Amino acid sequence: MHKDDEVSSAPILYLVSHASGELVELLARNTVAQLDGVSIDMRLWKMVRNLGQAADILGVIATRRGYVLHSVADREVRGALEQGCGRLGVPCRFVLEPFVPDLAEYYGATIRFRASVRDLMDEDYFRRVEAMKYTLSHDDGVAADHLDEADVILVGVSRATKTPTCLYLASRGIKAANVPLVPGVPLPDGLTRARNPLIVGLTVNPAHLARVRGARLRMLSEERTTDYAADEAVETEVREARRLFSRNRWPVIDVTNKPIEQTANRIMKLLSERTARAE
Repeated sequence: MHKDDEVSSAPILYLVSHASGELVELLARNTVAQLDGVSIDMRLWKMVRNLGQAADILGVIATRRGYVLHSVADREVRGALEQGCGRLGVPCRFVLEPFVPDLAEYYGATIRFRASVRDLMDEDYFRRVEAMKYTLSHDDGVAADHLDEADVILVGVSRATKTPTCLYLASRGIKAANVPLVPGVPLPDGLTRARNPLIVGLTVNPAHLARVRGARLRMLSEERTTDYAADEAVETEVREARRLFSRNRWPVIDVTNKPIEQTANRIMKLLSERTARAE
């Protein structure tokens, strides 16, 4: 089993269970056994029954992406987990798919997922839940006209790790939104009007960013000619982004080859310093 603090380059399979984890782990082990020559780390979470736990799990997944198999029965928790994985571009599969829908259709039955027993809910739980809901609904420029409730807004070019960093921050109870910088597209009014949030610019080494974008295009089997991963175009994007950050006096973090936790910790430190100055 994958240890929490262990660093590994092997592909990782995340297992999330609302109960003991026996079902999802059994299915995962038997499935992996059918794959020839593949060594996979597995990380299992048991008794996942509230949104606070889902927030924590998404924070971990954001730092190291992998495939997610789950058996979460609660609709709200399942929805948050699957939506968060979708934002991260991480595949997430309910282990009883497609058996439940197929059987329900065959027998003409209604699908009923059991509601979970509510665990102890304290102030920290509700803070993390609200943060995760806010972050999921303000990802990648969505609802950009309503950003003043955010604690922090991350601004940067495409593939600058904005979404995973926001989800990690949300797992710590921080309402994080992000706004992408797209060539030729003006900043949303909500960003320029925002006065309460800390706005942070994320930058990346252009050569590194071009490689990351090229890999992304190959993964998507994108064959059309585009400037998205072209060295000169990427360098121009990054340069213009830095100028924007400088004009607005936003703090800047270079995320090149930097773990998500390190970027998030720097942002949390900036938030703490900002709060201390205000007090």
